[in-house]
Amino acid sequence: MTDALRLILEDTDGTQLETSCTRFAVIWQGKEVWIQQDGRGQLLIGVDVEEDDAEYANLLLRPLATNLVSLQLEMEPADMSGDDEDGHVHGPDCNH
Repeated sequence: MTDALRLILEDTDGTQLETSCTRFAVIWQGKEVWIQQDGRGQLLIGVDVEEDDAEYANLLLRPLATNLVSLQLEMEPADMSGDDEDGHVHGPDCNH
């Protein structure tokens, strides 16, 4: 399976441009919302978090109709200590 995503970008006048990429982001409410394939046919959607961010971004997906969903971005306060009480340091492999 290919990791390339085929995109169709549409202007307000309806003009469409087709392109492809392996990963793309949308700047939404000041955050980068990244979309990419996981290699198993699923889409991964994540929000980049900077080290000095005081809030975490949560993505909420809700069904609206048979073929439509709502994606909502909510922010919650981040624990600024950097480590959990058990000494866990968050890194790229901890899935947090």
